[in-house]
Amino acid sequence: MSIHYLILLALVQGITEFLPISSSAHLVLLPEITGHADQGLVLDVAVHLGTLFAVMLYFRCDILDIARAYTFDLGKTTKAARAGRDLGKMVVIGSIPVIIAGFIMHMILPEGIRSVSVIAATTVFFGLLLGLADKTCKCTKTLDQLTVRDALIIGLGQMLALVPGTSRSGITMTAALFLGYTRTEGARFSLLLGIPAILGAGALGIIDVIQSGDSMLGIDALIGMVLSFVTAYAAIVLMMRWLSSSTFMPFVVYRLLLGIALLFFIIL
Repeated sequence: MSIHYLILLALVQGITEFLPISSSAHLVLLPEITGHADQGLVLDVAVHLGTLFAVMLYFRCDILDIARAYTFDLGKTTKAARAGRDLGKMVVIGSIPVIIAGFIMHMILPEGIRSVSVIAATTVFFGLLLGLADKTCKCTKTLDQLTVRDALIIGLGQMLALVPGTSRSGITMTAALFLGYTRTEGARFSLLLGIPAILGAGALGIIDVIQSGDSMLGIDALIGMVLSFVTAYAAIVLMMRWLSSSTFMPFVVYRLLLGIALLFFIIL
C-alpha cells in the first residue's frame, strides 16, 4: 500500500469515526473513489484501535470515575460514587443492543453491507433526521438525568449504525436530542457508548485476523494507528468545543451534500 493512501485512510478514519457523518460510509467509499484495493483486516483493526485510544484519552476522567466507583468506592454512597456507578450502568445498558446485533450480523454478513446506493440513502435520511432533532430539541437534560429507558432507546438507535451511512455517533446523538439532552451531553454519552462498540468490533476484527493467518502488525498498521489516534482526538476536541456554543447543522449540510454527490455517482 502506498504511503499516501495509508495516510489518507488513517486521516479519514480518525476524522469521521466520532463526527456524526459515518466513518463506515467513508471507508467503504474510499477504495471506490481512489481505485485502491480494500485496506485489509490488519490495517482496519489498527485504525480502529487508534480511534479507541483517542476517545478513551479524551474521556479518561469519566472512565476513571466509573472504574473507581466499581472498585475502591464500591458500596460507598457518596455523590461521586453514585454518579460513577450510574454512568457505568447506563453505558452498559446502552451498549447491549448493538453488541448483540453486531455479533449476529457478523455471523450472517461477515463482509457487512457495502452498497453505495444504501450509503447514499442512509446518509441523506439520517442527516435530515439529525437536522430535525437539532431544530426541535429542548436541549435541557444532562447525563445526571439519564434514565434506563433513555439509555436503552439510545442504545437501540445505535443498532441502526450497522448499516453504513447511518453513523453510530450520528444516530445516538440524534436519539439523545429527541429525548431532550443538551448537544454536548448527548455527544458525551454517544462517544462513551463508542468505547464498548469499538472494542466489540475490534475484538471480532482481531479474531478474523487470527483466523486468516495474517496477524503480523507491520509498519503500515503502526502508522495507521498513530495517525488515526491523533486525528480522532483532534476531531473530538473540536466537535465538543463547537457543540458547546453551536448546532449540528454543519454536519447535516455535509451529509446532504455527500448524499447528493453519491446519488450523482450512482446515476452517472
